[in-house]
Amino acid sequence: MNQKTYIIAEIGTAHQGDMNKAEELIRVAAETGADCAKFQVVFADEIIHRNTGSVPLPGGDTPLYEVFKKLEQHESFYRELKNLTEKSGLDFLASPFGLKSAVILKNIGSTQYKIASPELNHYPLLEKVSTFGGKIILSTGVSTLGDIELALNITGRKDVSLLHCITAYPAPPEEYNLKLIPLYSQIFGVQAGVSDHSTDPVLVPALATALGASIIEKHFTLSNETDGLDDPIALAPEAFSTMVKAVRDAQNHSFEKTVKELSKSYERDMISAVIGSGEKKLAPSEWDNYERTNRSLHALTALKPGTELTEKNCALLRTEKILRPGISPLFYKEVLGKTVKEKIPDGEGIRWQDIL
Repeated sequence: MNQKTYIIAEIGTAHQGDMNKAEELIRVAAETGADCAKFQVVFADEIIHRNTGSVPLPGGDTPLYEVFKKLEQHESFYRELKNLTEKSGLDFLASPFGLKSAVILKNIGSTQYKIASPELNHYPLLEKVSTFGGKIILSTGVSTLGDIELALNITGRKDVSLLHCITAYPAPPEEYNLKLIPLYSQIFGVQAGVSDHSTDPVLVPALATALGASIIEKHFTLSNETDGLDDPIALAPEAFSTMVKAVRDAQNHSFEKTVKELSKSYERDMISAVIGSGEKKLAPSEWDNYERTNRSLHALTALKPGTELTEKNCALLRTEKILRPGISPLFYKEVLGKTVKEKIPDGEGIRWQDIL
């Protein structure tokens, strides 16, 4: 028997700030056989600009900034989440999206931290979390091998794991290229797994496990009909239980036997496509997301020529689809103190040609 694959139920913000719902999500996640319940510590200003745009929800198009703003909670909320999670027998895990949320997780005694794909290039966040001494899990969606290597150089590679990921919602299973999982372990010398955004409960998780994934992460919800941000692509309890069984079966079978069993339910061409070539490149569904889902330097207010850039008037934010990307976070410290040359509209990315 191989080492047990670590299964993360990504609850995220499916609780919508309701502790009773959070408690039910944790309880049911434990019943499905998950090993860990994961959450997100959301503060809107750490993630996006208020002019980012809207997202379609069951109640209609809603400004994404407002969605995140409504999900903000005090430190005590996350402390209670952690207590409930550990009482249920699950490990607690959460994603910070900036320095404030990272410190909250440290304050409540978190021993492991998950960095989401859009924050893989949030280098100040990586530097901060790497000082905490806990385990770090890095998702690698919409990234290059160079991006991953740079993140690992900042965090160090002790107690760090990588999750292969496709940053699309939902992600097409055939784009997963799961041969990257053993390749990551070989190239970087760390444990690797998958964060799966496809809606099928079996195909990607089972094949990833058969290829040696040490971690499987999948979004979890009580219902796909509720209006949580990730609920439409998450697995409801019955489907999540199906996934857990598929993963446990795969870890006890050979790769060949897993493929043979899956061939009874899936076309061979689909299975081959999901396994992929092992060549690291952006998936087709990610092409429009690179440099937009990731972090870059944005103006927090309209900036006039002659303005000095400070931590109060610019920040490293997700660009998303409406605003233009700015300078890479790699140069954040270098840019602070520079003078604005060209007028920069509120929210837009700050480019090299905009500063002296």
